[in-house]
Amino acid sequence: MNHTVPSMNTSLTGKVAAITGAASGIGLACAKTLLSAGAKVVLVDREGEKLKKIVAELGDNAFALKIDLMRPEEVDNMLSGILELTGRLDIFHANAGAYIGGLVEEGDPDVWDRVLHLNINAAFRCVRAVLPHMIAQKSGDVIFTSSIAGVVPVVWEPIYTASKFAVQAFVHSTRRQVAKHGVRVGAVLPGPVVTALLNDWPKAKLDEALANGSLMQPEEVAESVLFMLTRARNVTVRDLVILPNSIDL
Repeated sequence: MNHTVPSMNTSLTGKVAAITGAASGIGLACAKTLLSAGAKVVLVDREGEKLKKIVAELGDNAFALKIDLMRPEEVDNMLSGILELTGRLDIFHANAGAYIGGLVEEGDPDVWDRVLHLNINAAFRCVRAVLPHMIAQKSGDVIFTSSIAGVVPVVWEPIYTASKFAVQAFVHSTRRQVAKHGVRVGAVLPGPVVTALLNDWPKAKLDEALANGSLMQPEEVAESVLFMLTRARNVTVRDLVILPNSIDL
């Protein structure tokens, strides 16, 4: 008796992805990885000149879209900018974010406001901007760059942890709303990654982490995102947690 085994992965050839915070770190690594997998990629960032240089180096399938996610009107017009560049959108990666650690009693609430706005309000607004398009075409993928701090409260970073718990709540509830439309929603939850977000870490903490191997590279996160996107359409990778082996969580 013959059994037909469904394909365990799907190709990204011909698909269009848009990634926020794509001028550096995890966003840039994901852009490169998805380009290598055959997708066209719109790199979204507020650093316009830097984006232009990056796109020129990445080739004809990479496109630059300058948007300041802290400006609601720019976020609301993001989809039209993407469609003008590429004509379609299949994958949206809400990657842009900010980090803040430290003691609550010593913290700057104005800095907290900016971090929370970018990590929560702006990210959710981005998804609101692109979701109707995906629902109308009855297919799409929304990926969030979340964090291990979204499932394990990190004592050093209560504000950042709170923002990622909010992301997790949004991912889980929105996924259940839109699954019937053929749209998948998931999150990649890395441990500490070598990016500019760690600039706020005390030097001693960063040096120790680098020395004991408790930091990952952005490319390792990008490979996980590629895994999520290439699963058969009947499967959603809801949460993918990746950690350095030396992290005890």
